[in-house]
Amino acid sequence: MSSLYKAIVFDFGGVLIDWDPRRLYRKYFDGDHAAMEDFLEEIGFTEWNLEQDKGRPFDVAVAELSKQFPHHERLIKAYDDQWDESILGPIQPTVDLLYSLKESGRPLYGLSNWSEEKFQLTRPNYAFFDCFDEIVVSGEVKLLKPDPRIYEVFLERINRSADECVFIDDSEPNIEAADRLGFRAIHFESTGRLERDLRTMNLL
Repeated sequence: MSSLYKAIVFDFGGVLIDWDPRRLYRKYFDGDHAAMEDFLEEIGFTEWNLEQDKGRPFDVAVAELSKQFPHHERLIKAYDDQWDESILGPIQPTVDLLYSLKESGRPLYGLSNWSEEKFQLTRPNYAFFDCFDEIVVSGEVKLLKPDPRIYEVFLERINRSADECVFIDDSEPNIEAADRLGFRAIHFESTGRLERDLRTMNLL
């Protein structure tokens, strides 16, 4: 085992799990992609959803946004009630790579922007989450990547320094923040590229 890196840290969405709210919403727009995008932009979906990732309860979020956009109440509520339909499933090649790391004895950790309540609903559906020694999700700690504080909370939780950790994420801002803090940061672009990077670091 490498003497330098004591933790391999994975983001979830876009790396191990394929999440896309458009998968849920397409059925409501009968193939009208432009109308769906107009709806998402009108309600400020991305910013609104980040507040749930930061810990705001979904029932509060739905009530507030429905009051602001009463003509979209049914669609707003659908994201809460049918949230599981936004998950397309595991990104299997990366999951297989995760299992290889686990089998070789690597300490594995998760650090993800995710609503705590939705993560707890999703976690039992995917056995690969059991590979992780510790998972920190933003909704639990009320902080979002790339805020440096969530990385600091994470390091304190696992009792490691940043330079002992390899951090894998598909978001460039998250990678840049981790890099500034001293993590060995890898921008996830494909499983094949990640595997090559880990082999170069003698972690596979």
